Amino acid sequence: MDLQQKLELLNRISLDLNQVKDLDILLERILANVRLFLDADAGSIYLKEGDRLRFSHSQNNTLQKQLPPGDKLIYNTYTIPVDTGSIAGYVAKNRKTISIPDVYNLPKSAPYYFDSEFDRLSGYRSRSILTVPITNQRNDTLGVMQLINCMDSGGNIIPFPDSDQPLVIHFASNAGLAIERAQATRNTLLRMISMAELRDPKETGAHVNRVGAYSVEIYEAWARAAGVSEEEIEHNRDLLRMAAMLHDVGKVAISDIILKKPARLTIDEFEIIKSHTWLGAGLFKDGQSDFDSVAMEVALNHHEKWDGTGYPGLSDEINEIHNKLFPNEDIRHTAKKGKDIPLFGRIVAIADVYDALCSQRVYKKPWDEYEIINEIKKCSGRHFDPDIVAAFFRCYDILKNISQKYPDHQ
Repeated sequence: MDLQQKLELLNRISLDLNQVKDLDILLERILANVRLFLDADAGSIYLKEGDRLRFSHSQNNTLQKQLPPGDKLIYNTYTIPVDTGSIAGYVAKNRKTISIPDVYNLPKSAPYYFDSEFDRLSGYRSRSILTVPITNQRNDTLGVMQLINCMDSGGNIIPFPDSDQPLVIHFASNAGLAIERAQATRNTLLRMISMAELRDPKETGAHVNRVGAYSVEIYEAWARAAGVSEEEIEHNRDLLRMAAMLHDVGKVAISDIILKKPARLTIDEFEIIKSHTWLGAGLFKDGQSDFDSVAMEVALNHHEKWDGTGYPGLSDEINEIHNKLFPNEDIRHTAKKGKDIPLFGRIVAIADVYDALCSQRVYKKPWDEYEIINEIKKCSGRHFDPDIVAAFFRCYDILKNISQKYPDHQ
């Protein structure tokens, strides 16, 4: 491709990224696209948090190929200072792009160093690195993109071409706009959730971020086994990630006297608790977007059970919402069971329960892993869709890692 064709390609990619709403999904797409454009074997994105950079997303073709089909790389999140010590920190501090042909042969005058710990632990060999600042229109640093090991057509590692740098800098600027929008969307969701947290201390930002992340992984594992197209998977992951975060948003309408009651709830109080499902769904019932539909589906159905013993079922209060979701369905029955329960509701149900079992509460300690696994298996075919349980266990190692990214103490 000539320069103009490459620029047009990057602009098309940038336009596509602007359609993505969720921050985590966006970072994944940004990194995948820029790696594809530059023929980079691996890469990472760091996001700036105060005076530190958080290692937020990573991809690596070489290591990915060593995994069984369907598995994903698992990586830990961490932070580094925005300073001149590390390469990423230097780029973030100075807002200056750096291309290094071989990170193991840095000039002695370089003010930064290369941390080879990942290579040592993984057996990977980093060589050429291109590190680009991600900025917004005010030229504030939002983060850093780091591309690793440019590959030629023969699979050999080569330096990143200097001619591509202006294009990547242009792309990083567009990516910064998309990231800023996605961060604003995420912050809006978290503000809504913080209102629910005032009522129910369990509804923390960490909890809903974990439930959202779990739900996306479980959905993807289910969808690939079901033969869903890649295009549909990507579309639904973006919607589900945000909708799952709002699964309990209806609790803003429930009295904190009930939500924070230390003793067992009365029958009448539990009926009030149940109403958070259809009250939450009602917030989205007049929406016109795909997100509104998914958010309504999740809020309404995440407490339904596969065997029909969940709630809210199909009571008179929610018929209007249910009819909007399923206009052609006979609603003479009062319980939902099996595949009468929409897919995303079935997925968030297991994600929410899993997080509750893993988490410490004032009234309980976290369950140990053996107990959690047994409980999920025991609930297959009763509380949970057996196919969703199977998907849960296919991505179980990834789910365990997610809790490290969103710890309760944040």
